[in-house]
Amino acid sequence: MIAASVVAPALQQMGVAPLAAHMFVFYCAVISAITPFNHPLNQVAHKLAPAIAAGVPVLLKPASKTPLVAIRLTELLYEAGLPPAMLSTFVGDRKTITEALVRDSRVDLVTFTGGTRPGKHLTTIAGYKKLCLELGGNAPLIVLRDADLDLAATLATEGSFRNSGQRCTAVKRILVEEPVLDEFTDRFVANAAEFTVGDPADEATRIGTVIDEPAAIVLEERVVKAVAAGAEVLLGGNRNGAQLEPTIIANVPRDAEMVREESFGPLAPIMPVRDLDDAIALANASDFGLSSGVVTNDMAAAIRVVKELKTGAVNVNEVPGFRMESSPFGGVKDSGLGIKEGVIQAMKFMSTTKTFSLPW
Repeated sequence: MIAASVVAPALQQMGVAPLAAHMFVFYCAVISAITPFNHPLNQVAHKLAPAIAAGVPVLLKPASKTPLVAIRLTELLYEAGLPPAMLSTFVGDRKTITEALVRDSRVDLVTFTGGTRPGKHLTTIAGYKKLCLELGGNAPLIVLRDADLDLAATLATEGSFRNSGQRCTAVKRILVEEPVLDEFTDRFVANAAEFTVGDPADEATRIGTVIDEPAAIVLEERVVKAVAAGAEVLLGGNRNGAQLEPTIIANVPRDAEMVREESFGPLAPIMPVRDLDDAIALANASDFGLSSGVVTNDMAAAIRVVKELKTGAVNVNEVPGFRMESSPFGGVKDSGLGIKEGVIQAMKFMSTTKTFSLPW
């Protein structure tokens, strides 16, 4: 598909310019979009909206654990008038469906959101095509000594426990300067204690289950390992099937599995830091680099964090997960290849600019 050309004013006056350039934009012939179990509607919409806007056909593969919303959205788009040839939705296992969609040479682009390990595997089988990988995260929330501690406690609670912590941009490490560590911790525990744990279908529930019991068991094991290494559970820690209470852990060793790996659930490890230098060094000492947050009233400190953190996004006085759909979004290191999502960026990635000249 070819979009409208960008015409230089000089080119409209034929014969005036000795040489003028002209550009067309053409889009991918077809893309494969693979989405994860968390945010099963939102993540699918992230892929489909820019593709529909660009007029690019999509082969959609939602997560096997949460396919129903994607199927229903596909039906609604058909009912709204989207030509069926523009969207095909597949349900099935990874080996049979996902890998076939990634390997096929007729696919121009693969956009994948999911875990780091499967994402890296896809790079080995995709062949010669564009890849947009939005992978795991291990987002730090840095709380500096001048921070508004009520705000910091609120951000830590919301960032760690909303959606049962099952977000790639959820707060996974809370780095607090030592002079405010005790006061922040008291406020954080008090806030989190108000989160109601229970049936996800109950409107009063603030924390439901994680995706399944095996996932909850992994999280529980990481808490046990951290405690064995010297950490202390200040709140929660109990598991009931697929449900894990919102869990705050203090004095977590810097090499604990809980903070080295992406702990995809409601765990909130608190890690003291000496100063801003230590906070930046610890935040960067991760294989992941998706997003981050810093709580401070010091603009110079905030700008330094923005410049020095090796993450795709830094949010000041906000949770790491803060974003707008029009803004670029994506990570580096084990969080992605630096290719950005967001409607505008995704449309650009789905397109190629063709430049040509006319000899007048």
